[in-house]
Amino acid sequence: MTSINTASFAGDTLEIIAFRLHDQEFCVKTTTIREIRGWAPSTPIPHSPPDVIGVMNLRGTVIPIIDLAHKLGMKSTEANERSAIVVAEVHSMVVGLVVDRVSDILTIRSEQLQPVPEVTTSFDKAYAEGIIAHENGMICFLNLSRMFKERDVEDMAA
Repeated sequence: MTSINTASFAGDTLEIIAFRLHDQEFCVKTTTIREIRGWAPSTPIPHSPPDVIGVMNLRGTVIPIIDLAHKLGMKSTEANERSAIVVAEVHSMVVGLVVDRVSDILTIRSEQLQPVPEVTTSFDKAYAEGIIAHENGMICFLNLSRMFKERDVEDMAA
């Protein structure tokens, strides 16, 4: 069973931003988030990985736009006017993550973060830091630095 490293949390609380992908709730640390933007089309890049929708201009800097649902093994997001782009910094690079909508910004107690249960031996839970039991349901806490390995981020920038 994997233990959760709570040393990186401020005191015994954790600031998170929660968002929806399809009918599921996910969250990341607010410290990784630069801004939240409304949906805007991106420019496709030929031969890009399947989870890279394209690129967009963010105040003079071209950033990759990632279909987060596809990255997580879910059906791709059908972006619409309610969709959002969560702009995050991962391994010193800025990426845009397409989500169905941003739900909330929350402060949770670190003891609310529980380990991801073992599902099968072939289940890769590297993307999930844990599960948060919240009064409105369960929230999967994502670890962006494990989701986007440093080499992958460098390849997106090339």
